Amino acid sequence: MSDLPSIMVFMTAHRTWRGCVFIGTSLDGYIAKPDGDLSWLTTPEPRQHVTDGGTNPALVWESFFPTVDTLVMGRTTYETVLGFGEWPFEGKRVIVLSSTLDTSDRADVARSVDEVGALLTESDAERVYVDGGQTIRASISRGLIDELTVSIAPILLGRGTRLFGELDRDVLLTLRGHHSTASDGLVRITYDVTTP
Repeated sequence: MSDLPSIMVFMTAHRTWRGCVFIGTSLDGYIAKPDGDLSWLTTPEPRQHVTDGGTNPALVWESFFPTVDTLVMGRTTYETVLGFGEWPFEGKRVIVLSSTLDTSDRADVARSVDEVGALLTESDAERVYVDGGQTIRASISRGLIDELTVSIAPILLGRGTRLFGELDRDVLLTLRGHHSTASDGLVRITYDVTTP
């Protein structure tokens, strides 16, 4: 365990790509209900919220997604996306991190975070969107996330899938932008992640 920081410094220093998170969470830190339901985020009950445009706004999907060339997600997130009907990632490379998924016609499958890193380096990835709770947590713990945008929804879920978990060290964040939107009450925050 004492070698982990030096391994992380090596992986971070030799990466050619930036790991980016863009995700919505409840105020109490959940990204999905226990049954995987996301309707609280995708179709919230209408309420009147105040808004703050902010002088340095956070990233929004429309400005974030076009900058991404590759997506990395866990199997649960991948299967959720397959259920949308229309594939939303046309023209982007997708890598699914899974120890149980055999093959996929829409994505490459990697068995470990190290294998994901190798695939990203081989493909000359530049800006990588990392999605899914377990995949995000594993990537943060390995020092592979450089940018973090979280949209906090005005709801307390009380249970479900957590975004963050225990870490073996502090992860320092530098605020880059923030704003809120009146239509959905989301408070959007973009941070740069300080690497060790």
